Amino acid sequence: METAVKSSNGTRSSGKRSAAKDRADRIDPYGFERSDDFDYESYEELMSEYLVVLTRRSIKWSRLLKGKGRVQKNVKLKRYVRKGIPNEHRALIWMAASGAQEQLERKPEHYQAMLQSRHDAKLVEAIRTDLNRTFPDNVLFRKTSDPCLQKALCNVLLAYGHHNPAVGYCQGMNFVAGYLLIVTKDEEKAFWLLDALVGRILPDYYSPAMTGLKMDQEVLGELVKLKVPAVWQLMMEHNVMWTLVVSRWFICLYIDVLPVETVLRIWDCLFYEGSKILFRVALTLIHHNQALIEQARSLPDVCQAFKQITKGPFVEDCHAFMQKIFTEPGSLSMAALTKLRAACRGRVAAEES
Repeated sequence: METAVKSSNGTRSSGKRSAAKDRADRIDPYGFERSDDFDYESYEELMSEYLVVLTRRSIKWSRLLKGKGRVQKNVKLKRYVRKGIPNEHRALIWMAASGAQEQLERKPEHYQAMLQSRHDAKLVEAIRTDLNRTFPDNVLFRKTSDPCLQKALCNVLLAYGHHNPAVGYCQGMNFVAGYLLIVTKDEEKAFWLLDALVGRILPDYYSPAMTGLKMDQEVLGELVKLKVPAVWQLMMEHNVMWTLVVSRWFICLYIDVLPVETVLRIWDCLFYEGSKILFRVALTLIHHNQALIEQARSLPDVCQAFKQITKGPFVEDCHAFMQKIFTEPGSLSMAALTKLRAACRGRVAAEES
C-alpha cells in the first residue's frame, strides 16, 4: 500500500499527512490494531462489495423497525438476523432476541445494586489480574484512552460475579464482556447480555468445572464423526483430543479466532438462535477445509491445520461465510443436539469422577 495519497487536485500529499492516515488505517472500526501483515488491498476490495450489502440491509432494517425500540421474534426477523444486523441496531436486537431487555426492565435497579454491593476480595483480584490482558491490541482498552473501557469492563465483571456467585469470574468472560461493551457502549446492557450468554444460552460453559464447555466439545466430536468422518478418523489416529483444537473457539465464542466482522455476525445468530450456531460455525470450518486437515501427519500438524483454517479469504468474507454455515453442515436440530448432549454429559461426568 502506498504511503503517499493523492489530494483532490491530483498532487501527492505530504508524508506527515500520509503517516497520520496510515495510523488511522491501522485501527479498525472497533478499535483493534491491524497486524503488520494485514492485506489492505484485499480488505478494501472485500469491503467495497460488503458495504453495498450493508447499505441495502440497513435500509431494510430501518423499514422493519420504523423507529421502534421493540421487536418480536418471528420468521422474518430470523431471516433478517441471519443476513446481518447493522451496527446501529445491533445492541437493540441482541437485547430483545436474548431476553436481556426483558430482564433489564424487570430489574431496573439490579445492575447498580450489584455494582455497589460489598466486593469479594478474591473476585476483585481475579478480575483485575485479567484486565490488562484483555484486548491489548485494542486502543479502547488502553489506560491512555478516553474513555477507557477497562473501567467499564471491571464494573460489568464485578457486578456479574455478585449476581451469579456460582460462576463468579471465569477465564474467557473478560473477552466476551469486552466485546459486548464495544458493541453496546453501555455497561448495563453488556451486563444483561453477559447474563443471557452465561446463564441461559451457554449454561455451564463458565462454571468452575466448565462442564457445559467440555460436553459441547465432545458433542462436536460426535457431529464430526457423523458429518465429516474422515476428519474424525484422523483425530482418532493421531490421538488428538477435541479440547486441544477447539476449546478457544467455544470459550471465547470465536473472539480472536475469526475476524471481528465475522464474529459479530456469528453473535447476531447466537443471541437469536442459541448455542447450535457455535456448532454450525465449527462444522463449516472443518467440512470446508477437510482436504487441508487430512494432510496432517502428526499431532502438531493437526493443531497447525486447525489454526490455519480460521484465517484467510473464506472467513474474512463474513457475508458469504454466514450463508455457508446454514448450508454446508446440513441439518442440525436442537432435538438432535439435546440427545447428543445427554450422552456426552455422562461421558464428561465419568471422566471427572
